[in-house]
Amino acid sequence: MAKKNITNLPVIGWREWVALPELGIKRIKVKVDSGARSSSLHAFDMKTFERDGGQWVRFKVHPIQRSSKKTVFVEARIIEYRSVKSSTGVAKKRPVIITAVELLGETWPVELTLASRDNMGFRMLLGREAFRGRFLVDCGKSFYGGRPKKQKRKQADA
Repeated sequence: MAKKNITNLPVIGWREWVALPELGIKRIKVKVDSGARSSSLHAFDMKTFERDGGQWVRFKVHPIQRSSKKTVFVEARIIEYRSVKSSTGVAKKRPVIITAVELLGETWPVELTLASRDNMGFRMLLGREAFRGRFLVDCGKSFYGGRPKKQKRKQADA
């Protein structure tokens, strides 16, 4: 199999904004982490259930870093459970889902483990399996895909 010419791959930074359209998440800031094999999404209030002969999970996501104001309610099919070692070195079994990720005009399926990331700096981690052969990472820059426009705050009527 021929190797891809890496000079033709688009470049992303160590932080990027992505969309998870199948989960109803218009944008979430991710840490692009070539040191992590798998990708992880912040999920809480996880409840598993059966549907159409398969196992599903219902959970909530706070997509905005350091904020619990916005909550997205999600349901997704579990493809497996995987033992994942956290940054603290503790291995836990986590549910794994597949969903589409959008970045730099590209959309592709990514496996995400679900875990509480409330005390982590980013609500989502994009591990190397998600971008291998698709992007190059510039570890010194961020937001090659741009930043979302800031929402203007509504002022209360006096």
